[in-house]
Amino acid sequence: MAIVPKKHEMPVQDPKERGRNFKEVALGYPIELAVEEANRCLNCKNRPCVEGCPVNISIPEFIMKIKERDFEGAYSIISESSSLPAVCGRVCPQESQCESKCTLGIKFEPVGIGRLERFVADYHNENFKGNVEVPPLNGHKVAVVGSGPSGLTCAGDLAKKGYKVTIFEALHLAGGVLVYGIPEFRLPKSIVKKEVETLKQYGVDVETNVVIGKTLTIDELFEDGYEAVFIGSGAGLPRFMGIPGESLKGVYSANEFLTRANLMKAYSSDTQTPIMKAKNVAVVGGGNVAMDAARTALRLGAEHVYIVYRRSMQELPARKEEVEHAEEEGIQFELLRNPVEILGYHNENDKKDPKNGFVTGMVVRKCELGEPDEQGRRRPVEIEGSEYVLPVDCVIMSIGTSPNPLIKNTTLGLEVNRHGGIIVEEATGKTSKDGVYAGGDAVTGAATVILAMGAGKTAAKAIDEYLSKK
Repeated sequence: MAIVPKKHEMPVQDPKERGRNFKEVALGYPIELAVEEANRCLNCKNRPCVEGCPVNISIPEFIMKIKERDFEGAYSIISESSSLPAVCGRVCPQESQCESKCTLGIKFEPVGIGRLERFVADYHNENFKGNVEVPPLNGHKVAVVGSGPSGLTCAGDLAKKGYKVTIFEALHLAGGVLVYGIPEFRLPKSIVKKEVETLKQYGVDVETNVVIGKTLTIDELFEDGYEAVFIGSGAGLPRFMGIPGESLKGVYSANEFLTRANLMKAYSSDTQTPIMKAKNVAVVGGGNVAMDAARTALRLGAEHVYIVYRRSMQELPARKEEVEHAEEEGIQFELLRNPVEILGYHNENDKKDPKNGFVTGMVVRKCELGEPDEQGRRRPVEIEGSEYVLPVDCVIMSIGTSPNPLIKNTTLGLEVNRHGGIIVEEATGKTSKDGVYAGGDAVTGAATVILAMGAGKTAAKAIDEYLSKK
């Protein structure tokens, strides 16, 4: 049978329609298309794709099950390694991980591994009506701080080994960045809810509205009988540029903007947490979060949305698919540009108070690429005298986040680096405090969902080894 050189296209909503609604953009493979894509897999003996997966899913094996139309069998194989297959199939950067190692990709396009994972998970969620097999409890209790991808993964792996696990979540809904950071049109919240409910079937308890470091401390968790703690609290503290005008009304961090829109449903007419529905929006940054913020602003009614990024399209860190979707929807890219000031006007009664101003524009300076930095990326060099004003009434800063210092400041003996990330042993996730492990963005700063999951998996294995000796 001849090899099909290209991936089968993912069915998607029409760009003109989806740009004004919050329904999921990608519609998923139907059964026949999934089987056809699975048939492109060469079933390599050396399985290089598995090496590229941070949680080491048995990729050729689950794809073989799709070829055989044993979709539940495929799900069982994925579930041995991943607690969040429906999530990963949607938001993981497979193109730089498993698919980048695909042997077929040497001559042709790699197998659409992520699309197939999503298909399998969605098929299971739509058709499986049974209950999971719950292992007997082993007598040990573990606390997990944070219900994002690293926390959910750690909790799931431990629960499957018989540990009594409780997740403590600061917000009112479980899911962490999966519910507050990633928009509905990219990851429906019903998918996250389903994944969390599956973990609960394994006996995982989830306590919301508990801020560790405020409601309870790490030390108090040990006093309550927990024998180990995993910290997966993420990196939700936003960064700003420190330029004039950042205190004006209409300037948001991407974190706040997306949380209001995703978790608090700010786009709804009866919301209790409104958001500024601007006409002209500038999003500063070039990562996946910037794309999410820009595309959300468009769906909230903006007429013009700009991505302002200080490097070129080649250096843009966002996933290629997300950039393409943004371009199709009409997002405009202001590349090789760096903001230097946000302009604003004031209410008649508050002309002398800049904190009461409203955004009217942003001064940007053109850049050119200079010599490579320590990561190998060419440094942007500003061109003096090249400034111009971008006429916007809202600015969203998406230039990164860092871990909140609350847990560090309330936990004796927990060492962090200069960026606030918890210091751990790479091979185990063990921190400087006995019985405490950490992973995900709380350690690395903002990174991908799948890397956070990999860290949760590593820590779960180490916690199991640690407690089995007690």
